[in-house]
Amino acid sequence: MAFPDEILADDEEVVIHLHPHWKTMIKPGLILVLVAAIVGFAAFSLPDNGVGQFVLLFLGAFGTLSLLVWVLWPFLTWRTTHYVFTTHRVLLRHGVLSRHGRDIPLARINDVSFSHNLVERMLGCGTLVLESAGESGQLVLSEIPGVEQVQSSLYQLVEEDHDRRNFQHEEEFEGEATS
Repeated sequence: MAFPDEILADDEEVVIHLHPHWKTMIKPGLILVLVAAIVGFAAFSLPDNGVGQFVLLFLGAFGTLSLLVWVLWPFLTWRTTHYVFTTHRVLLRHGVLSRHGRDIPLARINDVSFSHNLVERMLGCGTLVLESAGESGQLVLSEIPGVEQVQSSLYQLVEEDHDRRNFQHEEEFEGEATS
């Protein structure tokens, strides 16, 4: 599912658009290979009689259900999770059947921090934590690819947003002073 650009303001631009890191798909990928191997092995090794056909049918049905639950659903969840950083805000959108979202204006972000363990560091991902001056307080974004670069970029976006707001405020003030 693509990110809906129509939710952006007229002067707002997407700077970074991410999905969770590909490592979230390792387990579903292994399950896919395992189920395919089991069903394939059963198809070639079971006898061609009624019992063999029944076992193969059962394994095929179980394999299909397994693929739906442990492969397709995680894939859809991964594809429908969006971490979007714009010139005005940070957006989180997720959900397959029902959608959930959270937006934090850049002006409300007080602190941006990240963490990653050894494995995440080797894979180039981690957790990004945004502290905001709102009721909800904290937004934790897990499995962010290139988390250190994203943190730096987000910090730069916050600074640019601050400068832009100050410039607009100064122009408004000068406009009122000349009136």
